[in-house]
Amino acid sequence: MKFLGKLLASLLLLAALLGTAAWWWLQAPLSLAAPSVELSIEAGSSPREVAQAWVNAGVQTDTRLLYEWFRWSGQSRLIRAGSYEIHQGVTPRELLAKMVRGDEVLEQLRLIEGWNFRQVRAALAKAPALKQSTADLSEAQLMGLLGAPAQAAKAAEGRFFPDTYAYSRGVSDLTVLKRAYKAMQKRLDSAWAGRSEGLPLKSADEALVLASIIEKETGAAADRGLVAAVFINRLRIGMPLQTDPTVIYGLGPSFDGNLRKRDLQADTPFNTYTRGGLPPTPIAMPGNASLLAALHPARSRALYFVARGDGSSEFSDDLAAHNRAVNKFQRGK
Repeated sequence: MKFLGKLLASLLLLAALLGTAAWWWLQAPLSLAAPSVELSIEAGSSPREVAQAWVNAGVQTDTRLLYEWFRWSGQSRLIRAGSYEIHQGVTPRELLAKMVRGDEVLEQLRLIEGWNFRQVRAALAKAPALKQSTADLSEAQLMGLLGAPAQAAKAAEGRFFPDTYAYSRGVSDLTVLKRAYKAMQKRLDSAWAGRSEGLPLKSADEALVLASIIEKETGAAADRGLVAAVFINRLRIGMPLQTDPTVIYGLGPSFDGNLRKRDLQADTPFNTYTRGGLPPTPIAMPGNASLLAALHPARSRALYFVARGDGSSEFSDDLAAHNRAVNKFQRGK
């Protein structure tokens, strides 16, 4: 009996020592091979694989210790896939909590109102830690992958909502584009559903095209509704839109920044001086304000506007008044 008692006491002491050691290890900072260690955990990784990956990345501890902590905690199956970064001083307890919370390192991509799709692709190419998978795709191929309907499948122009998108390191550019595409569809559908009555627009796609023109033509936010009214009024009476940004878009990368008379006379599908109605596609990404302006234009009979030189515009109901405004603000007469 004395032997059993001593054995039991020894086992209890050993368990207490092990418990103390485990508690101390959980609270102590992990040794790292560098000031910070990064790791991308793929979906479906097992807790053992996650532990091994952290050690391979630079966490200087025994893989078995990390794995047993993950398993013993009861939270091993709650570890989320994603990109993580830890720094000197992190403890095993904090490391697991970070992965369970999904406290990832996120990068950001900003898409700007008024950008065309060439600029979007350039931003994607420069975005940090973004997997490039669409650069070699045609616009039609890309839009097909995004699930665009037939009428929108040929051109990607204007189909992405300008905003700032946070993403995990290592994700595909297609993933980010899907979010931007769905965001634009949601905004456009909502704006179209609440549109004003009597607009000379046949579809939400036409509203998107008009909104892109409004986006490029608006210098001052306060003028946006009146800019929209001018184009809506022109569409109503069959008057050409005669807007320079569409001509410039039709010229493509060859445009050198100087719009010449011959450019205005050169017929392209986007030349709204030589062709009536809306151009075949958007010419840029419109923001939400331009979408709403296209579908809720200001109450105005204006058919013309000219830049005042300070970012704002002067609006006129007739050509005579417009000519006077041109003389005053453009020619200084």
